[in-house]
Amino acid sequence: MMRVRRALLFMPGDSRRKIEKGAAGGVDSVIMDLEDGVAISQKDAARREIAQALGEVDFRRSEKLVRVNPAGSPLFADDLDAVLPARPEGIVLPKVESAEDVAVVDSRIRAEETAHGWTPDGIALIAIVETAMGVVNLREIAASVRDTPRLQALVFGAEDLAGDMGAVRTAEGWEGLYARGAVVLHAKAFGLDAIDTVHIDFNDEAGLTAQARRALEMGYTGKLAIHPRQVEPIQRAFTPSANEVAAARRLVEAHAAAQAAGIGAIQIDGRMIDMPLIRAAERVLARAGQG
Repeated sequence: MMRVRRALLFMPGDSRRKIEKGAAGGVDSVIMDLEDGVAISQKDAARREIAQALGEVDFRRSEKLVRVNPAGSPLFADDLDAVLPARPEGIVLPKVESAEDVAVVDSRIRAEETAHGWTPDGIALIAIVETAMGVVNLREIAASVRDTPRLQALVFGAEDLAGDMGAVRTAEGWEGLYARGAVVLHAKAFGLDAIDTVHIDFNDEAGLTAQARRALEMGYTGKLAIHPRQVEPIQRAFTPSANEVAAARRLVEAHAAAQAAGIGAIQIDGRMIDMPLIRAAERVLARAGQG
């Protein structure tokens, strides 16, 4: 069973203080960053800091993830060499553009698991799609889960995508609308989590909440965060309310009772209840941990 990933919080890998702050904040996943959040001159220091943190910091219930540099980067191999022996719970791979990118990191992780006698595929892989080529190749990237079961999620990266396309970043996100829909569609088609892009204004809680709610409505299962204050609004947005859970439970139980009685279609509160509504209710219960 996959972990619940409502909010995934980036913390710069070269700051032990910030890593500890993220680990203590009750977020579903902490992403210790070796890519954009760390200056070139600090990459080696960040690798050492992350490796030590993985062995020393109490992450409580938070998933321990590391974002490495892209598979085509000269920094990539050194990133994995430094952090994999410390056994993170997952690797976040940015700028994924092909199934080959997924296969390369999978092979390297598998070798580490074998060398240490760890559970095969125990280290998860999360792929960020944030280039035009990555969007074009979404089907093969998502389908690689058939050969790489450690692949658990696709992430939509709007900021890098806009830069790659030469697009103008807008508040409404029109420039990334196709890609945002394509990422969640392909993720769900292949049974993967779908994680929405960051909201870069960490002082804009209303905008963050609206964006998270829209992502949920699109089928996303979680959202990236870049500041600890974004965690609670995101996790709240992706957690069903007590009323939503009660309504969903009522639909599922009424449907089960009708099926047991040999009744097909049923009506509740003047609405005809069919299977799409039942499946939606089951998803609400699954998000609430009651499925």
